[in-house]
Amino acid sequence: MGNSIKPNIERAEKTGACNLAKAGLAEFPGELLRLTKNLRTLDLSENKIPSIVPAIGQFTMMKSFTMNDNRLVSLPEEIGKLKKLETISLNENRITRLPASLSQLSSLRTLSLNHNRITSFPSQLCGLKNLDSVDLSHNSITQISDDVKGLQAIELNLNQNQISKISESVADCPRLKVLRLEENCLEITSLTPRIMKESQIALLAIEGNVFEMKLFHRLDGYDQYMERYTATKKKFY
Repeated sequence: MGNSIKPNIERAEKTGACNLAKAGLAEFPGELLRLTKNLRTLDLSENKIPSIVPAIGQFTMMKSFTMNDNRLVSLPEEIGKLKKLETISLNENRITRLPASLSQLSSLRTLSLNHNRITSFPSQLCGLKNLDSVDLSHNSITQISDDVKGLQAIELNLNQNQISKISESVADCPRLKVLRLEENCLEITSLTPRIMKESQIALLAIEGNVFEMKLFHRLDGYDQYMERYTATKKKFY
């Protein structure tokens, strides 16, 4: 393994970017530790790596970390030391929960964890002031808890989970414009007047739940929602 990735490591020493996708790796390569001082971008997608070493916390210059389609079940607490990290993409793994230290990633803008095994909404994300986009689609989340009120994201994708309950605190999310909840287990009563009237949500995607869409159009607050939807649409077209 060492020889096969050696050219990639040497190139990354000069460029600050290392692509080891589809490299046939069965473990996190120790050779990467040569790059702790200058690595800004790392892609380990489409390998068979089951865990991330605690030494990940030494890559303090890293801005983008991609590790889609591996065999991860968890993340080490040390990932919270990556203060410059802006993008994390860990789609198509086996992750069940996220470390508390995720709340320390103050530069994080984009987090993508679709097609994993997460069962509860990660409150660690709430309070991250630079967070723009969160993709937790295709997981096993059952509810959106009260903690969500601290979420700063503009877009939250929870399509294809098992959500049957939404806290009204979603109406307090200061920047949330897009909420995707397609193909979950929501009753129409989950979309309360407070959520419809007082939230900032301008695009609410809720097809494929356990109610007919005509009931959505009759909700108390639907007119206020459509005002936000139309105003936002005008900005983009």
